[in-house]
Amino acid sequence: MKKISSVFWITLALVFVAVLYGALAPENFESVTNNMKNFITSSFGWYYLLVVTGIVLFCLFFIVSPMGQITLGKPDEEPEYSRISWFAMLFSAGMGIGLVFWGAAEPLSHFAIDTATAEPGSKEAFRESMRFTFFHWGIHAWGIYAVVAMSLAYFQFRKGEPGLVSSTLKPLFGKTMDGHTGTMINVFAVFATVVGVATTLGFGAIQINGGLAYLTDLPISFPVQIVIIIVVTILFIASAWTGIGKGIKYLSNANMVLALILMILVIVLGPTMLIFDTFTDTIGSYLQNLPRMSFRAAPVDAGHREWINDWTIFYWAWWISWAPFVGIFIARVSRGRTIREFLVGVLLLPTLISFFWFSVFGATAMDVQLKGTDLTNLLTEETLFAVFDAMPLSMLLSIVAVLLIAVFFITSADSATFVLGMQSTYGSLHPSNAVKLIWGVSLAAIAMILLSSGGLNALQNALIIAALPFSIIIILMMFSFYKALDKERKEMGLMIRPYSKKKK
Repeated sequence: MKKISSVFWITLALVFVAVLYGALAPENFESVTNNMKNFITSSFGWYYLLVVTGIVLFCLFFIVSPMGQITLGKPDEEPEYSRISWFAMLFSAGMGIGLVFWGAAEPLSHFAIDTATAEPGSKEAFRESMRFTFFHWGIHAWGIYAVVAMSLAYFQFRKGEPGLVSSTLKPLFGKTMDGHTGTMINVFAVFATVVGVATTLGFGAIQINGGLAYLTDLPISFPVQIVIIIVVTILFIASAWTGIGKGIKYLSNANMVLALILMILVIVLGPTMLIFDTFTDTIGSYLQNLPRMSFRAAPVDAGHREWINDWTIFYWAWWISWAPFVGIFIARVSRGRTIREFLVGVLLLPTLISFFWFSVFGATAMDVQLKGTDLTNLLTEETLFAVFDAMPLSMLLSIVAVLLIAVFFITSADSATFVLGMQSTYGSLHPSNAVKLIWGVSLAAIAMILLSSGGLNALQNALIIAALPFSIIIILMMFSFYKALDKERKEMGLMIRPYSKKKK
């Protein structure tokens, strides 16, 4: 077995304390974490808006910079995976289950339940709902993942450092990162991963239960959700056992096929022209309003500010809190890509796919609502299946959706056990199966305990709270990455601006 680091034991102890608190005093835990979350979103909203927009600009700079031709690996190193498998893996780990969960529910909410500025149910609310959904799931979200993954991949594969968050800060802090400070940073990254994936396991089980309840007479209940978690855990541990080159790769490819099938079915059976018109129109509206949305803080409008806190700031904190897990995984599968290719693949392409996904399911959901089927009183996990219920071949659509959710679910958990194993064994690229097994069982146990006690929301709040200090780590990673890359640029003779050809 690969040697287990102190990060494993420290994180396990912290998670145990948090879960114990959530299990024994769920109401108090939720009240405390909710108050802290509300304080952060209301007091640091301006900070999140500036930081996340700064991250996007930082990534766009490297796409056009000569430094974009530098490889995330040794010079002339070939990519480890094909483009299709690479994209499938990064997309499945980065957004997968969230797109299915919110694909219909978020545009519907912005349109008919909780609008940003427009009158609920109006034409303006329709346009606004899609624009803000694009904003929350677009280039800003993927920029956060990209900047963390790019930095990790550069230091690990080009500079030969361990695949740890602390390693990316060595150009700024030197050998300090090999000591207790570096350990604490890595503990923070692992804690965020454990909490994020455990809550996803819990909420994912709830959505699968909701889908099965629509398809069968199965009740929405805690025992059913426990069975779902156990079955999913057995499957993702079995997949993790086969290694990243088989299990995760095959599952991710299956995800993309199932997602494509579901999208095509909805396009054909749903409001086809509305879907394509919505996609085209919203891209223009998104690009036109992107600067305004990026800095929108509504300082003198309490109602609008509350909406921004509940949606935009929540999302920015959520993506930041997921960045350690997703960033580490994306970095691991991106070896051999140039920085420019990496950013196009991680930043721009997933953004376009996400836009089209929300156009398909969002426009369809709003069309069902406008035609007289009220979807506003449903739980989030039921919305998608209620939309299908109003369409032809509803049973087929629901079956494909449940399969897609399950496979996305397994892929995310599989990816997480790999990342946790990697972070627990000093950044090993091939963590032992025993370590992955321990983390897999632990994630399932945490999800089941918190489901039984009602503590999942509190743990989700804890993840949002953790995003604030990790955002500072991301800023430091950006400075450190640029410092190291700029030094290499000078050594390679790459120029950012035109220059005369005189000898130095």
